Amino acid sequence: MILLHDEDIGKLLDWPTLVEALRDGHKRGVDLVERLLLSQAGEGVSPTNHLLIWSAWRFGAYCGAKLASVFPGNRDGLSTNATVFVLFDGGNGRPLATIEGSEFTLRKTAADSALGASYLARKDAASLLVIGAGAQAYWQVQALRAVRPSIQEVRIWNRTPAKAEALTERLAREGVAAKVAEDLASAVALSSIISMVTSAETPLLDGTKLLPGTHVDLVGSFTPAMRETDDETVRRASLFVDTRRFTLEVTGDLAAPLAAGVIRESDIRADLFELARGAHPGRRSPREITLFKNGGGGHLDLMTAIAAYERARPGTAASSALV
Repeated sequence: MILLHDEDIGKLLDWPTLVEALRDGHKRGVDLVERLLLSQAGEGVSPTNHLLIWSAWRFGAYCGAKLASVFPGNRDGLSTNATVFVLFDGGNGRPLATIEGSEFTLRKTAADSALGASYLARKDAASLLVIGAGAQAYWQVQALRAVRPSIQEVRIWNRTPAKAEALTERLAREGVAAKVAEDLASAVALSSIISMVTSAETPLLDGTKLLPGTHVDLVGSFTPAMRETDDETVRRASLFVDTRRFTLEVTGDLAAPLAAGVIRESDIRADLFELARGAHPGRRSPREITLFKNGGGGHLDLMTAIAAYERARPGTAASSALV
């Protein structure tokens, strides 16, 4: 069995490789995807601890599960999150790889957005606005620039300006023309692509400020109570999702306007499976506003793990980078 650490994932899965692996994975499809959440209620003022399990199976090929612990009140002062993915042979059940999950998950999430943008963002998109400056924001910049090398300028907006400044400095050290967006409304009106990676429960994005041709990438919300954008955004945009199952009822950005009658389920134009298989062309015009909800799911973890494992097997060209 192969053991892959965080530092191995970037060596094995550069952005073109990972995005194309997800594209191919959506063409092939998966047979089963499930999610399980276990929680231990905190005592007194102690926060609740969680164990999340995402699993997926492509019959006859591979199956696997990602386990993530979220212990905000851990007693040892460690990181609140820990993640690992285990990949199995789908034919004989033999374990093939154990993969440390931090960079694995960050890259998978960003590549999901990048695959969506490859179908939905204008090919001449020149400016990227990232709303949020947490751990995921850096990876969104890298992945989106990989599928839209036309991006010349990156702006970062965050409620805490110091965090936005720290991220722009990190990007600048890597040669990215990045700067802090001081006024969110003005930055929205200047942006070809807007990627949101926040934990907002009150919408931050004002849909009246969107210019024709903008692509909106929503990543942050993962519960019905979380919402990054407003009703006007979903009214104006052509709506797409990575998968209907993990977006329409689970994420507030779509669940709330659906429940309020602002949109209907039939307003979702396509998911990534349909886009990858050519059932929908994606963006139809330069002036179309597109919205992609990145909801995640165990199928994406499985596709990412398969790509890493197949490149890490002894004898492959990529495996030499791990020595």
